[in-house]
Parts: sequence; structure tokens; C-alpha cells
Amino acid sequence: MTGISAYAGEYDRYGYMQGGLGKIDDTQTAGNQNSRVKGSEECQTCKNRKYVDGSNEADVSFKTPTHISPRNSAAMVMSHEQMHVSNARQEDGKENAELVSSSVRLKTAVCPECGTTYVAGGVTNTTIKYTESNPYEKNRKLLEGSFLKGQYIDAYAG
Repeated sequence: MTGISAYAGEYDRYGYMQGGLGKIDDTQTAGNQNSRVKGSEECQTCKNRKYVDGSNEADVSFKTPTHISPRNSAAMVMSHEQMHVSNARQEDGKENAELVSSSVRLKTAVCPECGTTYVAGGVTNTTIKYTESNPYEKNRKLLEGSFLKGQYIDAYAG
């Protein structure tokens, strides 16, 4: 599972810090109409929001925390997640590897300061099946599997 997530210095209305757990201070943002930003300006929370990739793939974007405006967040996050899908497709092109499935899920959130809806992150799930062409390796796995059968039986279930 690979993906990208956003984080900011403020907590969202559910008490979660973007990218981690936390507690909310309702006195600062909840219902405070003075904190709302008018026009096309970004509020302070949106300005401070950064996106970072948490995967071990070195060739994707957002390896260092990067700001994305809420207006562009959907396109940028989807583009990033498609890089993970592209890497999985390249793996599918290799010998003995078959891409079984890939899916992308985008997560949305609402800024507690200005009320703007934005894409807060995404997750890419890929399943790649590797087949073994070496007959000696196949036999080794078959033999090891026969030793492991029945080792994890719960005698008390039933």
C-alpha cells in the first residue's frame, strides 16, 4: 500500500491532525466567523498544509513535504497516485510478474479554518503475483509447504 498524505499545524474538526492523531481545540476555529477567509485567498491552515509520500518508491513525487493549494489538490494527488500505478505496470512487464489489480482511493477533508474542501491524500493498492519458473525453487517451496501444513491449528476451536 502506497500513498500520499497531507498534514498541517492545525487539527481538523474531528480532532485529528493531518497525518496523525491529535486533539482539537474547539475555541480556536469552531464557529469562529472572523477566521473565515474571503475571496480567493488561502487561509493560514491551507497555506501551511504540506503533502508528503510515505512509500518506499524513490521515483515518485512528494518525497519532501510540498505545498499544494486546495484548488489543485485533486489533480496533483491523483497524478501522484498514478505514478504508483505506473510503477506497478512496469513491474508487470518484468518476467514472472503479473499485475493482478490496482486501485486508487482519494481522501477528502474540510479545512477547519476556512471551510474549503480539499483532497487530503490518497492510497494506491496494487497486487502483483510472482510466479516461479525455476523448477528447483518450485520444489523447495513445495517441500517447505508440506512441513508447515497443520502447524497452526487451533485445537480449542469448534
